[in-house]
Amino acid sequence: MNNKTTNYNPILEALEQKFEAINQKTETHLEGLLWAKPITYWDYIQTDALLNLQTQRTVLPDEMVFIMYHQVNELLFKMILWEIDQLCHTEQPKTAFFTEKLRRISRYFDMLTTSFDIMGDGMEVEQYMKFRNTLTPASGFQSAQYRMIEFSSTDLINLIDYRFRATIDRNTPYSHAFEHLYWQAAGKDYHTGEKSYLILEFERKYREEFLRYMEEYNTINIWQKFKQLPIEDQQDTELVKAMRHYDYTVNITWVMGHLNAAKKYIESGHGSGEATGGSDWKKYMHPKYQRRIFFPELWSEEELKNWGEGL
Repeated sequence: MNNKTTNYNPILEALEQKFEAINQKTETHLEGLLWAKPITYWDYIQTDALLNLQTQRTVLPDEMVFIMYHQVNELLFKMILWEIDQLCHTEQPKTAFFTEKLRRISRYFDMLTTSFDIMGDGMEVEQYMKFRNTLTPASGFQSAQYRMIEFSSTDLINLIDYRFRATIDRNTPYSHAFEHLYWQAAGKDYHTGEKSYLILEFERKYREEFLRYMEEYNTINIWQKFKQLPIEDQQDTELVKAMRHYDYTVNITWVMGHLNAAKKYIESGHGSGEATGGSDWKKYMHPKYQRRIFFPELWSEEELKNWGEGL
């Protein structure tokens, strides 16, 4: 028999302080432990719920690949937003903390970028071109989390359609700026002002949330947090490298991976050659058209001039 006794007093004292701070009785919580079930992996991760979130609209097996791939994307987007929220809501982030958060975010986007082979090579063209008709008018364009990543990464002007940036500044009402975001070009006729069903439904669901998000991150987005750092910190080699890597990965590497995967199927000769949401997908997706750049001041004139060219 082990006669060694463990001194639990420091732990009990810490618990007393914890529960006293929230006006709770320690003994009540300790008694609750007597009846609590031990945690299991499947309960903690919610495995059963997670694995029952895939609902096919067709009998084609490769549709399951498509569904799960996009669900994984959304989980990674949530991880990215989790890191961005911590960075942007830290009042005076240290350079090392700033750099580490950007590296984490970039690793998630690196995963997203290299994962396009799952879609590009992981589905039969014939199957995709059949089940995609059941997805219309839904589109990956309608990922709200991806829009939130953009809003929280850079100043709003850098997300405005390139044709209208000269007419918009920091004093422009958010509702007006919203109507001229680059992705409006995917489903809005600027001559008639008419929007596609794709955008109308997207806005019906998320417009008010987006406007609140745009306002919240107006002065605390990643670019603003960077500019609020001391000058010597803004010149930190590793931080600048991390900023540029994130910008390039999101706005060129990730976008081109998505575009090339889409081209394989949409231009396969099967179907109409249109995106499921009806967007002008090439001009919406290719970086050389919309010139989305989160941190333009960190790139040379030559790099900015050739953004997305030759790809």
